[in-house]
Amino acid sequence: MPLASKVAIAVIVEAAVFVALLFGAAGTLEWGAGWAWMFLMFAGGGVVTVLIAQRDPALLAERMRSPMQPDQPLWDKLFLVAMGALWCAWLVLMGLDAVRFRWSVMPLWLASVGAALVAMSFWLVARVFLANTFLAPVVKIQKERGHRVISSGPYAIVRHPLYAAACIMIPASALVLGSWWGLAFSVLLLAGIVWRTVMEERELVAHLEGYAQYAQRVRYRLVPFVW
Repeated sequence: MPLASKVAIAVIVEAAVFVALLFGAAGTLEWGAGWAWMFLMFAGGGVVTVLIAQRDPALLAERMRSPMQPDQPLWDKLFLVAMGALWCAWLVLMGLDAVRFRWSVMPLWLASVGAALVAMSFWLVARVFLANTFLAPVVKIQKERGHRVISSGPYAIVRHPLYAAACIMIPASALVLGSWWGLAFSVLLLAGIVWRTVMEERELVAHLEGYAQYAQRVRYRLVPFVW
């Protein structure tokens, strides 16, 4: 299947799932914050996808591969299943919270802050993709692509800048959608990211030449001067 077709199908399926979970839980399509969040996610994702398609089509092709691959550790397969389930539950919770039952009341200025943070996280995602052509969606060593350590751009600041961007995007999304419960639940998603960071580093230190030395030079995993 052509790469463009794979991307189009992935976007359509993802959008359909998001709408079904988020607005289905809300019980209505008349939810401005929900549509604003959808716009931010798919506009940001669209810009990043077009940029990568132009600059690094091999990376885009790698990103479109199955999330379950033969050379992927079992723990990573289980992690992706668990995170997918948590993500779906999170969307449902925010629809129930912000609209159907209105448990949360969040000021508009916080939603605006959240929107700015989501946009900033996509800017960081774009920087990361442009810096690292080996950024597969699964944990593995890409020997067939000449996998090597990347230490420039965002990787000169933290060792896992894509996860750092996700740690901004997830709680910011709860702010955009006006859900305090969603913000609280996002702690579980962030904990999952931290766990994968630790597990992935073990794989990289053990199997990617030069990564241990890189980890000594760049001390922080996700947050500069913190961790």
